[in-house]
Amino acid sequence: MIERLTLTGNEGQWAPRDFSDYRTTIKRNPTNDLVMVRERLGDITAPVFGERDLGGLDNNLTLVGGGEAVGQRILVHGRVIGWDGKPVPNTLIEIWQANAGGRYRHKNDSFPAPLDPHFNGVGRTLTDKDGNYSFYTIKPGAYPWGNHHNAWRPAHIHFSLYGRQFGERLVTQMYFPDDPMFFQDPIFNSVPKGARERMISVFDYDETRENWALGFKFDIVLRGKHSTPFE
Repeated sequence: MIERLTLTGNEGQWAPRDFSDYRTTIKRNPTNDLVMVRERLGDITAPVFGERDLGGLDNNLTLVGGGEAVGQRILVHGRVIGWDGKPVPNTLIEIWQANAGGRYRHKNDSFPAPLDPHFNGVGRTLTDKDGNYSFYTIKPGAYPWGNHHNAWRPAHIHFSLYGRQFGERLVTQMYFPDDPMFFQDPIFNSVPKGARERMISVFDYDETRENWALGFKFDIVLRGKHSTPFE
């Protein structure tokens, strides 16, 4: 299951809820105190996510609609680890991302980059008994987003991890090494130095597949001193 996040002396690694450079935090930041909801018996005894929720190609975003996606194929892989360094097995991971041109397949995305008929930009998989996961996908493109002058989001993939129920959900972003847009992105820079680097994947030549896909490793640590920053 996903471990519940509690801040125990590691507050400095978390981005503030209200970050002036990230303008939409004005609307996303809670203005009232959070209300603790008691866990009910049904919350922990209800059906959990499992293999029956997955299709055969759910973790391969490069093959959709009878064709191949356009762009640089990549293999994104890693482990989900708990605070004690132990793997977290059988956890549902979902990802979503823009296509190679920097456009999401979403009705509200008006960026005039072409849509790819063979790329939906969404995938899901379960971690195995050792906490491992993998996705075949396309390296996403940067895109403008209007937060400030000449604002471009660095290439990134959104990750969502589920536990025993929908209420146990963690969301983060994975970036790519040496992205030229890090310097001006307030989402990335809202996370303190020393922690934001944990959101950057590592190029993995050993997992690069010959004549097929470049490898990138992205481990997700749920809690503790080396935890991955979450939204």
